[in-house]
Amino acid sequence: MLIWAGAGIAVQEALQVFGPYTLIVLRFTLAVLLMLAIGLIFRRSDVLGLQRIEKRDIPLFVLGSLFQPCLYFIFETFTYKSIDSPTIAEAMLSTQPVLAPIFAFVLLREQITRNNIIGIVLSTIGMLMLLLIGSSDFTLGDPLGILLAFLTVSMSVSYTIVLRRIPTHYTPLSIIFYVQLFSLCLFYPLWGFTEASQLLHHSESLLNTITPLLAVGYLAVFASVAAFVLFCYTVRKIGVTRANVFNNIRPVFTALLMWIIFDEILPIWKLIGIVIIIIGLFISQKSQKNNNN
Repeated sequence: MLIWAGAGIAVQEALQVFGPYTLIVLRFTLAVLLMLAIGLIFRRSDVLGLQRIEKRDIPLFVLGSLFQPCLYFIFETFTYKSIDSPTIAEAMLSTQPVLAPIFAFVLLREQITRNNIIGIVLSTIGMLMLLLIGSSDFTLGDPLGILLAFLTVSMSVSYTIVLRRIPTHYTPLSIIFYVQLFSLCLFYPLWGFTEASQLLHHSESLLNTITPLLAVGYLAVFASVAAFVLFCYTVRKIGVTRANVFNNIRPVFTALLMWIIFDEILPIWKLIGIVIIIIGLFISQKSQKNNNN
């Protein structure tokens, strides 16, 4: 979550030079190549080894790639365009922990405990305090934006459901490698029809833009490989509901990074929101640990 919080800043830097489809293609192409190299080097590792997938499991990997990153990034882009307030959009897109228990119970029969619910509610309240209090613009904008935000969150949660469905003998790196590889099959045609010619026309000047290129490198290495592999491992170990609660801590890391890097002020209500989020996270994890014992 810390890595993905930093990714938001990196995306803003990269979009100053690259178009959205160009950024996605560069990011995930570099990520897939890196995972291929890592997987071949650590092929015997239980986490970083790269395996071949069985034909019967290909539909699950394709479905996962369709949910995220494909449809997730497309719906997310249009959500920000449809909702007038970026703050409201961010708040609506941070509701995975609310939907995750419903999806997990209906599709996986994953147990939801009282402490899970209390922790989710508390951390969500803290997240809303962090994002909404002090914001002057509460305009929702086009109702279509609300639907798109719901679809975006649904794609993210559905992706975690697929991660749980994929057989456990596959390593986390293998799962993320094939999911992102299949997603590129969709993004390359979109990029080719929209932004490919623009990138080729300005290729020489792009080489002189160090900061956006570093941002792309961060997104590829850390956000698209390290964070996805870590999250995949987490979902498969502790479940969809408990893993998705940690999405509420992303605004905390974003606020702290903005404070450290850009000297952005942290008002008292944001500090209170951070404390509430952390308390909620601890409560949401506690009951499952006790049950396992």
